[in-house]
Amino acid sequence: MTAPCPPIDATHDPDLRSWVDSANAPGCDFPIQNLPFTRFSPDGETAPRIGVGIGDAVLDVGAVAHLFEGPARDAASACGAPWLNALMAVDPAAQQALRAQLSALLDARQARHRAAVAAALHPLARARLHAPARIGGYTDFFASIHHATNAGSLFRPDAPLLPNYKYVPVAYNGRANSVGVHAEVTRPCGQVRPQPQAGEAPVYAPSDRLDYEVELGAYIGRASSAGQPVPVGDAWNHVFGFSLLNDWSARDIQAWEYQPLGPFLGKSFATGVSPWIVTAQALAPFRTGAAARPAGDPAPLPHLHDPRDQQSGGIDITLEAHLRSARMIAEGLPALRLSQANTRTLYWTVAQMVAHHTSNGSWLDTGDLLGSGTVSGPEAGSWGSLLELTRGGAQPLALPNGETRRFLADGDEITLTGHCSAPGRARIGFGECRARVRGAGDVTRN
Repeated sequence: MTAPCPPIDATHDPDLRSWVDSANAPGCDFPIQNLPFTRFSPDGETAPRIGVGIGDAVLDVGAVAHLFEGPARDAASACGAPWLNALMAVDPAAQQALRAQLSALLDARQARHRAAVAAALHPLARARLHAPARIGGYTDFFASIHHATNAGSLFRPDAPLLPNYKYVPVAYNGRANSVGVHAEVTRPCGQVRPQPQAGEAPVYAPSDRLDYEVELGAYIGRASSAGQPVPVGDAWNHVFGFSLLNDWSARDIQAWEYQPLGPFLGKSFATGVSPWIVTAQALAPFRTGAAARPAGDPAPLPHLHDPRDQQSGGIDITLEAHLRSARMIAEGLPALRLSQANTRTLYWTVAQMVAHHTSNGSWLDTGDLLGSGTVSGPEAGSWGSLLELTRGGAQPLALPNGETRRFLADGDEITLTGHCSAPGRARIGFGECRARVRGAGDVTRN
């Protein structure tokens, strides 16, 4: 069995233009070649709807479901549900048909049904965006070998990269109800050990080492079956699409509790996602080979290996993190870009993560979310967390207005962005994953 790659077809044509003029602007995240899905409420309404981003507008797909034909109509009708899960569970061929007919309806060369489609468009500036899917399970992987090495050197200087890393896609099961489109994240409290080297006893206190993590989230579409592992070659048939993901982390809580059983309260308080899901079909032109393994590294075990996955199982997505302090916001200063990395450097592919997740007979449900783990590259400018950028707080980061940061302060705003670009292809974006840090309140050390 070989790893399927969605076809590059007319919907990816870089010369396509939309009659929604804003979709044709240079640098637009949502040109006609993208068509990402979201869940939104129009201005003045509370009931969420399923929409597709086009330029600076969102199209209510359910409102125009009658315009579609064949399998595309079934997929469009699924967009009448309050969550994206109904569409995500539809056969990928029907999803592809929906994409093709959406593209045709929004194509500048087509006038058919334009008035009806225009009536179902809502300005993004006046729409409220929500978490797109009902998430039943959340698993966070550790797929960047650069992040694993950097973080390991701080937590375990004598053994930064554990021997299992190059054999198995390591992950932990997180809290699904922590995942959302968060405007604010409250500083968590937990047990911390202020000076472990001095033998101090732990205290319960607000985290002093709050951090972000730049990640890519993968949403499961078609569910797998209990007791039936998903082969690497079939894994992409279960992936609906991708979004930005910020795995908020309290490093002091994490450092005290993570051994022997792994992350717990240092990770479970908030996981931010963008409201947009860029489909696997939209990303077809940006598939690339899996990252080359250094000489001497072990080959993937048989249940993690497929020749086509090695050839086209990677994705070329640029991810960035930006920070604005409360003072920078008050002074009208732009955000500082902290890092820029690319998912093509990940040691493990998405298909390998799906395959290993199910290799023991467990199964994935529609709407499950898999995080890539922090996406970091080999250079300091590509490191996707303050833990790495400040070397665990030992080397504070300088902000443009003279402030410094070891870790995040109350009022700091973190924004993640992502995009795909390649010669001869239209640039597509992922929107934003943005949140500000809110103080812990009246919690005191005790």
